[in-house]
Amino acid sequence: MDNEILMGLISLAGAALGTFGGILVSNRLTVYRVSQLEKKMDKHNCMLERVYGLEEGQAVLCEQVKVANHRIDDLERKH
Repeated sequence: MDNEILMGLISLAGAALGTFGGILVSNRLTVYRVSQLEKKMDKHNCMLERVYGLEEGQAVLCEQVKVANHRIDDLERKH
């Protein structure tokens, strides 16, 4: 009977260690994947900021072109 109890305790310890090890590995993988997603989001956010800057610059340039066209029209009317 002592051998059966000893084998049961060894089996319990092995199962507990295996479960704990699996949880640790799974947790590390999850943390790694989340950090990779955060890096991708940072790149995406930087790209969006650049696009917004380009759009603002384009709006300024369009306004400058409109002003220049009005000046050209005014000069053509005078001559």
